Amino acid sequence: MENTSVNDGKTVAIIAYLWLIGWVIALILHNGNKTSFGAFHVRQSLGIMILGILVWILNLSLAMLGMSFLGWILSIAILVLWVLGLISAIQGEIKPVPVLGIQFQDWFKSVG
Repeated sequence: MENTSVNDGKTVAIIAYLWLIGWVIALILHNGNKTSFGAFHVRQSLGIMILGILVWILNLSLAMLGMSFLGWILSIAILVLWVLGLISAIQGEIKPVPVLGIQFQDWFKSVG
């Protein structure tokens, strides 16, 4: 990938990790100036957000069952994925987040 593509998409990539409103803004910006770097991070961020929503729903269920400890562990894992994605965007790297990052690229290939 060209360095120009990374520099052009870096703002989009970083904004994409600012949760839902940032993701929407990043998607709009990205559609105005598409780069593979921006698209990569828009997809990574979308996957992390969806995973976060699923974990939040699971946390509610686990809390009702008195197993909130497991929910906290999953929430911390989502936070770690988010931090890793954001750091990758800031550093200008195309590095998928652990476990599901490659799948996010495949599942959301139509986004970006």
